[in-house]
Amino acid sequence: MEYLEYRLYDQESNFPVLYQYENMDSGEVSSRLLCDYFIKDGQVFEKVSTAVGPKEVILFVTEAEDEEVINEERVTCPDWEGIRLEIRHYKEGAVYYPVVKYLHFSSHGEVSLYLASDSFCVDGSEWRKTSTEIDENRKVFVIYGEPMK
Repeated sequence: MEYLEYRLYDQESNFPVLYQYENMDSGEVSSRLLCDYFIKDGQVFEKVSTAVGPKEVILFVTEAEDEEVINEERVTCPDWEGIRLEIRHYKEGAVYYPVVKYLHFSSHGEVSLYLASDSFCVDGSEWRKTSTEIDENRKVFVIYGEPMK
């Protein structure tokens, strides 16, 4: 079992702990390491750096000042089975990125394959990944992408 911390990347304040998780499955830790953004409690954080030790993983984040939480929905008990991944259509300058497809997986290892890839297929069309996130408020992983021409 893994111990995971999100720390604010602020050397002057000695990198304060924002959130900590005990006994997290190593597959979920790996999936979180692959995310560019982390959403929790109405804030968007951007990953800056990571560190792995013998029993802990630390993700250093900053507040993403140019990003905002669009969907304030909170999910406490999901109405789906397994792990949800949303594919969203990224468009430069847009305020809202529509969901193109929902994918459901039984393991974080399967989700990690999508999060780690540079491109992926949606209903027969190839897409290019632009960024990834975990939205802890809604209990979903998200990939933003653009259709390839």
